[in-house]
Amino acid sequence: MRDHLQTQLASAWPELRIVAKAANGLDALRLIDEQAPDVVFLDIRMPGMTGLDVAARLASGERPPRIVFVTAYDQYAVAAFEHAAVDYLLKPVSQERLGRTVAKLKAALQAQPGLGGAGAPAVAPVSGDASAAALQALLQQLAGHLGVPGGVPAAPAPVPATATAASLQWIRAAHGDETRLIPIEDVIYFQSNDKYTSVFLAEGESLIRTPLSKLREQLDEQQFWQIHRSVIVAARHVAGTRQDFRGRLMVQLKGRPEQLVVSRNYVDLFRQM
Repeated sequence: MRDHLQTQLASAWPELRIVAKAANGLDALRLIDEQAPDVVFLDIRMPGMTGLDVAARLASGERPPRIVFVTAYDQYAVAAFEHAAVDYLLKPVSQERLGRTVAKLKAALQAQPGLGGAGAPAVAPVSGDASAAALQALLQQLAGHLGVPGGVPAAPAPVPATATAASLQWIRAAHGDETRLIPIEDVIYFQSNDKYTSVFLAEGESLIRTPLSKLREQLDEQQFWQIHRSVIVAARHVAGTRQDFRGRLMVQLKGRPEQLVVSRNYVDLFRQM
């Protein structure tokens, strides 16, 4: 289906640049974060996460893309799309219907400040009438219409720490002049750093703008332990603990030479180690 849609898009929108294709919802989130596309085509039924789940996550971001859902459901079930800032395509996708969607997308992208006259679309947020709240309401309505199991979470971000399956998977971080996409399993620890948060890996350090308090809400609390008000450490990278000459509990790390101080409020985490 993806390859067929790509062929149809090449005909209906020759100047469009397709930057990625995803096989499932988690891959879609990762690639969208990495590529920051103007437009995302989402199948409502996908392995792992539904298209509605992915859209709900995108709606919570600062610069969500234009969204087009691809669905096998009938016209009545997707009527809620008609006046929304998202669009839909029914399977099998006809070239005539795709042409109308392309025209709608082009008009929306041309209306974005700084995009007029651009050749290939650049990063373009959803227009004002498709605010996060409006899109969330639409997604809830669609979940009811389409009978998607579990519906769509009312507030997909920040992700609760107890929701292990939906916890943060990737981090986009600044490293010198580069921007890196870091798998969460590579992170050894996070440390609050003024207005930023430092991300420490085996091979170095990167910076993200997310405050540690917000980041904590998106991490699996079974895998990431807060040991100080300014430090969260990955449990898998803890080698052990020791007491220093001042009686403070220190965490020893796998892969990094420094040792981290455990605040008295968090000492109980290590009593059985």
